[in-house]
Amino acid sequence: MHFYKYQGTGNDFVVVDDRAKTFGLNQEAIALLCHRRFGIGADGFMLLQEAEGYDFRMVYYNSDGTEGTMCGNGGRCLVRFAADLGIVTEKAHFIAVDGPHLAYINPETISLQMMDVPGIEQHNDDYFTNTGSPHFVRFTNQVQFYDVKNTGAAIRYSEAYQPINGTNANFVEKLDDQTLFVRTYERGVEDETYSCGTGVTAAALVAKTFKNVQTPIKIKTLGGELAVNFDGDAITGFTNIFLIGPAKQVFTGTISA
Repeated sequence: MHFYKYQGTGNDFVVVDDRAKTFGLNQEAIALLCHRRFGIGADGFMLLQEAEGYDFRMVYYNSDGTEGTMCGNGGRCLVRFAADLGIVTEKAHFIAVDGPHLAYINPETISLQMMDVPGIEQHNDDYFTNTGSPHFVRFTNQVQFYDVKNTGAAIRYSEAYQPINGTNANFVEKLDDQTLFVRTYERGVEDETYSCGTGVTAAALVAKTFKNVQTPIKIKTLGGELAVNFDGDAITGFTNIFLIGPAKQVFTGTISA
């Protein structure tokens, strides 16, 4: 099996061209490929497949081998992969688990249109929304020192979020009126990742609504810088949401059976 490794602001993925529909690995095998000691190492695993009416289909698996919800940075990386394969050039129209997506391709960045978001739930000083994946958002000071892994795990496995199989958890610091620093605990990885596309999108929507942060919102993550731009508000709903940032091939290789 030939594979490719891509990363978007440190969020990394093993990618396979499955247009021939020959992929047949199970959950355990995918988890092993994503293992950082015994495999290639990745936050997630993706297949690029053919889809009628679209440039391609995105199939995403968490690093534990379970099929996942939408991954924003994964989507941007798969668009770059499709461009590297010559499937698309300046823009891409693909289908993922949460519906159709449009993306614009530039030499340094991929701009991915996310699903529309109808609103935000507020729970005291915390927030929740779904940007293709479920996301808890909490604002804090000095987020670089925050215990993301343990606090995130407690929220992810809390009783309140068990009906939706747990939630991702984002911890956010407002740096100025247009910039956030976001750290994310991701379910399926069960740890903090260097960046989370659907997570920073959720943080941006919440920050605009409740913290008066102005679009386009710049996002600092452990793995680099992203931007989120959108229209609308929590009352009318958010539309034209774009996640913007780099996506690059790291290496390629072959796995023997």
